[in-house]
Amino acid sequence: MAGGRSRAPRRAAFAALVTLLFLACVFFFLSATTITSAVPNSPASRLAAVRRHAEDHAAVLAAYAAHARRLSSDSASQTESFLSTSSRLSALSSRLSVSTVALLEKEARGHVKRARALAAGAKEAFDTQSKILKLSDTVFAVGQQLLRARRDGQLNSRIAAVSTPKSLHCLAMRLMESLLANASAAPDVDPAVPPPELTDPSLYHYAIFSDNILAVSVVVASAARAASEPSRHVFHVVTAPMYLPSFRVWFARRPPPLGSHVQLLAASDFPFLNASYSPVLRQIEAGNRDVALRELDYLRFYLPEMFPALERVVLLEDDVVVQRDLAELWRVDLGGRVNGALDTCFGGFRRYGKYLNFSEPAVRERFSPSACAWSYGVNVFDLQAWRRDQCTEHFHQLMDMVT
Repeated sequence: MAGGRSRAPRRAAFAALVTLLFLACVFFFLSATTITSAVPNSPASRLAAVRRHAEDHAAVLAAYAAHARRLSSDSASQTESFLSTSSRLSALSSRLSVSTVALLEKEARGHVKRARALAAGAKEAFDTQSKILKLSDTVFAVGQQLLRARRDGQLNSRIAAVSTPKSLHCLAMRLMESLLANASAAPDVDPAVPPPELTDPSLYHYAIFSDNILAVSVVVASAARAASEPSRHVFHVVTAPMYLPSFRVWFARRPPPLGSHVQLLAASDFPFLNASYSPVLRQIEAGNRDVALRELDYLRFYLPEMFPALERVVLLEDDVVVQRDLAELWRVDLGGRVNGALDTCFGGFRRYGKYLNFSEPAVRERFSPSACAWSYGVNVFDLQAWRRDQCTEHFHQLMDMVT
């Protein structure tokens, strides 16, 4: 009995020790989880996010302000709003530090909200692309109705029903008169013989596909100002033929800064882009409206044919504001791959399964639903690897499957 009593305290002590070890382990795991989950919301990460938003919106409003100065005196108050909000955002960005992030985060949120509201309100006044797009949609619809009427033999009886609305006709005339007046006053920025830097593979070449003049000018200006050698940066802007004269007028009056170069092109400038070669053009001519509205997006798949003398091109979206020198992208080793881009998927987000119809056998055979999609904001393309792997030919095969 005495031996049993002497062992009881030892058991109790051992049980207490095990309990303490268990509680210590639980506390350690809970602490690690708390620290890990707090990292994304740490002051440093919040500071970086606030600074990025402030600088981006300041750049956008500064661009709108520069455009507003050239308009009539009616825009004076709006110009002042752009400049004041942009300067506040810039000043706030310079004051940011980890110690003040909690106080300035609320102030930055208010300025960013005002910047977004100003930019949204200015879009209708400054960016005529939306008006031109509405006119283009109406012209396309009228053309389709005329084709159907001609096929049905009812052209004479139905032509009155498909006439262009008077308001849009007046808009078209005003836009055309303004365009002709500006074009006659501005010099041509695209000579018949392109300068040698446009085809020099030793320079840094960018491709931008867009109809938005103001957005493209922001991309070009920000990239040039962030570059250590701006004169070595060449921007190839591809737009629809109807927007090309406007682009030429804009860049003739506002040349790219610091000696950088801009080449303005339309789809019609590439002779190989015809219905006999491109299924994209065949579908547009056949009346596929979805393809027609996204023609510039599809033209990205012809980069090697558009720029046969180049070896590497960086594709930029028109919503990018560049804040660092992009020259390093030409020194990135792609390891023989065609494309280098930012991986933006996590978990089930941005996987191929979200975008492609895997009920189609042709899709199941060629793609994996778990493959990661990528951001189109900034892409590096090795055009030599593209030609080697015949990526455009594979694109044609997929487009031919579209009915």
